Amino acid sequence: MAVIHRAELRPSKLEALAAWLPDQPWSGVSAGDDLAIAGKFRFDDPAGEVGVETVLVRTTDGRVLQAPLTYRGAPLDGAEAFLVTEMNHSVLGRRWVYDAVGDPAYADVLRRAIATGGHEATLERADGSGAWDAEGTASGSGSDADSPAVTTVDAQTSGALTSVATDHGTLVVARVVGAELPAGRTLTGSWSDGTGVLAVLVP
Repeated sequence: MAVIHRAELRPSKLEALAAWLPDQPWSGVSAGDDLAIAGKFRFDDPAGEVGVETVLVRTTDGRVLQAPLTYRGAPLDGAEAFLVTEMNHSVLGRRWVYDAVGDPAYADVLRRAIATGGHEATLERADGSGAWDAEGTASGSGSDADSPAVTTVDAQTSGALTSVATDHGTLVVARVVGAELPAGRTLTGSWSDGTGVLAVLVP
């Protein structure tokens, strides 16, 4: 379960991504392109400290890009190269938003979802009034009873794929949904008008 506040974000997630994506060689996005959020989903952080969200962005030419993000209440040491933006959250205050491939918290929950056959978190309203409507889903293909904690990451991007070497295997994340991925256990996502394999766990 992820607890979500009704809040104003400055910049908004789409504004932040529209500013960040043109600088990413894999995106094929130019400044001023008309982007839209095709879907999104969250995972639970077991420690309850980090917001972990995958945003699927539709480009002007119809491609779907995967932008996993982590939201933190303080800077993450050593992750300056992965900072997407600093954001003001009207309830939680200042947030540091990272390209999640450089954040061990994301690698940990992604590995767990893939290895154990996990799925996205239910989005509970912070005021206790029920759940937010889902804007996407994710499910892992594995059947392990548990997943060892990931504490270190080394992310390297080549073409449309980012490989995240961890202390328990390598996660390969498709930056462009539909890019050819290596063999391994998978995370499959779905959104309003599509579905695809988003990541693979390679032993």
